[in-house]
Amino acid sequence: MCAAGAASLGARVALIERHLLGGDCLNTGCVPSKAMIAAARGGLDWAATVARTRDARIALAPNDSASRLQGLGVDVFFGAASFGDATTIDVDGSTVRFKRAVIATGSRPTIPVIPGLHDRPYLTNETIFELRTQPRDLLIVGAGASGCELAQTFVRLGTRVTLVERSERILPGEDADAARVVADRLARDGVRILTGVTDPQVSGAESVFIAVGRTANVDGLSLERAGVAFGERGVQVDDRLRTTNPRIYAAGDVTGSFQFTHAADAMARVVVQNALFFGRKKFSDLVIPWCTFTDPELAHVGITSEEAARRGARTITVTFDDVDRAVIDGDTNGFVRVQHERGRILGATIVAPDAGNLISVVTSVMQGKGTLSDLASAVFPYPTTALALKRVGDISRRETLTPGVKRMLRYYFARWH
Repeated sequence: MCAAGAASLGARVALIERHLLGGDCLNTGCVPSKAMIAAARGGLDWAATVARTRDARIALAPNDSASRLQGLGVDVFFGAASFGDATTIDVDGSTVRFKRAVIATGSRPTIPVIPGLHDRPYLTNETIFELRTQPRDLLIVGAGASGCELAQTFVRLGTRVTLVERSERILPGEDADAARVVADRLARDGVRILTGVTDPQVSGAESVFIAVGRTANVDGLSLERAGVAFGERGVQVDDRLRTTNPRIYAAGDVTGSFQFTHAADAMARVVVQNALFFGRKKFSDLVIPWCTFTDPELAHVGITSEEAARRGARTITVTFDDVDRAVIDGDTNGFVRVQHERGRILGATIVAPDAGNLISVVTSVMQGKGTLSDLASAVFPYPTTALALKRVGDISRRETLTPGVKRMLRYYFARWH
């Protein structure tokens, strides 16, 4: 995104890639995982799922191809890059000088210390989508988004799946009620869920998939030569995404925050504006949602209900048994939950088949500094699950009808109507 965006504006741009263009998203992340999820949800068998996953990557690869980037005016280099000093980068023996640079090296799977793990083959997101033979049994270590998504996907394809998590529940970073809805569905699909497991037994498992988190890719970059500070979470950046070398910026997973493709895209846009035009755009001004693509989906933005309670904010929950479309579809096992202060939206959690789309509506309202009143005033098609959002706005309006306001209204209606 940084390279294409800067080149389209007329800047002279060089892009250095040591492995595959398109990075994690195209090759080992969003694209293959969501293609596999869709295939399993659609009832395809293993062979058809493998083919669909491959075809999805092939179809989208031209968007990140060298030929497209070169057509935009980007000089593409393949090789391992490291900083020579504050203004140069070494690429396999060649030196590239820069006025501004962006570190966007992404992340890799974190591999935990588990007895017996390194004595046997195991899978990560970098290898699981290359499987050609379906595993009969699969042990998944880590019940975050990736672990839950692939647990449900593989069990629907016919694999026996055990999902283990160190915390006391799956999706530990999400709303507890929302995580419970997803856990119940995974269990109904046939996933065996074990929580509170600090020492998973991997030696007897046929196949093991590790999904416990991500580690920023900073190794080999010689960041110290460029005066770029970094730590365990990745490269240190300020709110304008500048590193400790003001010539150098960083975006995406390598910064250690919001490790999602859409967040990386948003960060890239901030970097292009600030690096090329001496801009003052702040990443903290952006509202970043995320979604776990299980069935049902679990989407979130802003603060949780637990955080809202600690700061004295209010929470409104609308369950889908109170939403006509969900009743019509016979799938009412979900809810919309919004946190607010005097109508100003602070966060939301949605559990629904299309939660990822619904959270985008809330995100847009939050980004535009809108309120729950805006949701109440919006016109949504009937019957859609989006009407749950309107219901939240209606409830918020009713909450403003204090006893004093009601007395004034009674006087008004008695006097004038």
